[in-house]
Order: sequence, then structure tokens, then C-alpha cells
Amino acid sequence: MNPDLVYLAQTDTTAGFLSQNRDALAAAKGRDPRKPFLMSLSSFTKQKQYTRVPKKYRREIRRAHRVTWLYPNRKAIRVVSEGEHHHFLEKFTFMYSTSANAHGKKFDEAYARQKADVITQDARGFFEGEPSAIYRVGKRKKIRLR
Repeated sequence: MNPDLVYLAQTDTTAGFLSQNRDALAAAKGRDPRKPFLMSLSSFTKQKQYTRVPKKYRREIRRAHRVTWLYPNRKAIRVVSEGEHHHFLEKFTFMYSTSANAHGKKFDEAYARQKADVITQDARGFFEGEPSAIYRVGKRKKIRLR
């Protein structure tokens, strides 16, 4: 699998574009390439390469499901530890992830299929579900952003 291509996949929350190439992902999405993307990983072991989790929140972060965490080093990371999307992510060290729709618009499957280089569809098909919650954590406090 080529990590520079844009993949259309059903994540555990919603249909999404995934790639290790930020510019290709921004072009598919139609948004500013300087805007940061969240990173999707398949394990907490891989997460250690990108950020340090504040000790106070380690247990909570390990046990959370469908949550994106924004860390003090300004990286937004989401670990998917089970399900179909987890098996997809295991093939890569990490993937930048965003919803599979035009910037600021609702999900349109025809648009998503047109913009993706590779379409990976499983038995669930593609659907727009509830997005993950987002929390920013620091050494002392946690703030819910979404």
C-alpha cells in the first residue's frame, strides 16, 4: 500500500480520507494545507513515537474510545484499537485523517469517490456518523473542544 495516496475508508466514526501526504489530503478536501490534520494510529506503542502523554491522563486516554486527544506538542492523535478501521491502520505507521467531504460541506459519496485515489470499502459501506470527541490535555487540566 502506498502511503502517499489518498484512501477513502469508513473509519469507526465516519467516512474519511486518509493519507501520509498532507498536501494530497488538503487538495482532496479542498482546504488550506497549513491547517493541521489529526493523526490516526493503530496502537499506543506507535503513539510513543509522536508525543508524550501527560502522566495524569494516561489511564483515561488508554481506556477512551472514539476520542481525539490534542497534546501539549500540538499534535492531535487518535488511537483506534479495535474494529475494521484498526486493521486498515495496522498496515501503516500512521495516517493523517479527515472527514471525506468538501471543506465545510456534508458527506457526499460521489464527491468522496471522485477525490480518492484508492477506495477501501468493507461490509459497512460508507456513512457519515458522529465525529469523535476532541480533548486538549496539558500537564494539569483537560478541556473539551468538541
